[in-house]
Amino acid sequence: MTEQQLSLDTRAARNLATTTKSVPQMQGITSRWLLKLLPWVQASGGAYRVNRRLTYTVGDGRVTFVTTENDVRVIPRELGELAPLRGYDDDLTLDALAGRFTQHEYEPGDVIVEQGRPIDQVILVVHGKLSRVGAGEFGTEAVHGTLANGDFFGERTLVSEEAGEWEYTVKAVTTTTILSMSGADFQETLGQSASLQAHLEAFRNSPQRATNPHGEAAIELASGHSGEPVLPGTFVDYERSPREYELSVAQTVLRVHTRVADIYNEPMDQIEQQLRLTIEALRERQEDELINNSDFGLLRNTDLSQRIYTRSGPPTPDDMDELLALVWKDPAFFLAHPKAIAAFGRECSRSGIYPESVDVGGNMVPAWRGVPIFPCSKIPVSKTKTSSILLMRTGESSQGVIGLHQIGLPDEYQPGLSVRYMGIDDKALLSYLVSAYYSAAVLVPDALGMLESVEIAHGGAR
Repeated sequence: MTEQQLSLDTRAARNLATTTKSVPQMQGITSRWLLKLLPWVQASGGAYRVNRRLTYTVGDGRVTFVTTENDVRVIPRELGELAPLRGYDDDLTLDALAGRFTQHEYEPGDVIVEQGRPIDQVILVVHGKLSRVGAGEFGTEAVHGTLANGDFFGERTLVSEEAGEWEYTVKAVTTTTILSMSGADFQETLGQSASLQAHLEAFRNSPQRATNPHGEAAIELASGHSGEPVLPGTFVDYERSPREYELSVAQTVLRVHTRVADIYNEPMDQIEQQLRLTIEALRERQEDELINNSDFGLLRNTDLSQRIYTRSGPPTPDDMDELLALVWKDPAFFLAHPKAIAAFGRECSRSGIYPESVDVGGNMVPAWRGVPIFPCSKIPVSKTKTSSILLMRTGESSQGVIGLHQIGLPDEYQPGLSVRYMGIDDKALLSYLVSAYYSAAVLVPDALGMLESVEIAHGGAR
């Protein structure tokens, strides 16, 4: 038997109640730390020119390959990354040289070249990770560096038939594929090309100006002298064609029907909420471009000399220390994918190390050696579960990394972002052009460093 209802049912009562609503939520909104942390500089005229001292030495490049099934071949023009071949443009000879390289496979622990043996081949690393092992201070073995995809060594073979001896042993850390060309094969090709002979002769005889460790012409100074010696004369030269960063743009046209704006505008302004979420999406795209853009993105603009690899796979405290050693002049912050931060935390726990957090604007952020580590989901994760960790110095006064924008735009809604009313069309749609203008610049190469090929999967190789 059903009991008689003695009061108003709550389901019926809700028809008279005013519902409390949230503003529209959006899962795609992230913390966007990079946008918050970069110092933003006004780029009047839509461009920012980075003037630097003239550099006389070109940084080490990386060689690119083409793969057909299981066969790998170096792209002939990519051989110009090797210093003795830099600037050489005879395609026929370069193609002949590329055909001289043979493919070899190695397993972890295999020795590729041995210290003390004659340098008699040029080696290009196609895939894998190798360690350069040499004698330590007290006679024990020490790892002097890591080589990986696109790196090369032994290019002295191109300059002299007697190029000396290997100063280190190179061992495979992972399964490795290389291409190698013997000195004898190179000499055979050299004998058939007068243009290559002339190029190498000019390379050997080219005057080498005294430079500082960064490849800039040394500024001649005198110190510690007495009496009246003749003081050295000097000048500081600049790059002839400095790089200019032009502002990029992210845009969309927001459309709202007038009927929605007229009669569905309480208690929340429909246009305001549409704009808010559209701007959030634009800002997310802006941060993604600052990381990944092929022209000005930080991943692409990290100098090759400022890139290092992990020693074993996952990011260890030792790896983070090596990254700090690259950007040692006033490092501002690390930037890493959240899964890379988690992988670093696991390695710290495995080592019995518990890094402290630092307070950044009221947020407790993980840190290493006092430098905060901020999450950024825009840093890509590869199919093989590897990512990268960035470390940067920021600000114009510190010769660091800066963001570029232009404020004072027509119909500016936020700094560097404008919302321009475009009118109502014949379908009664209100249209707004939403535009964000931005870019980023690395003022000097050592302002940005990268730890590459960071394994973030559980149970990474040791």
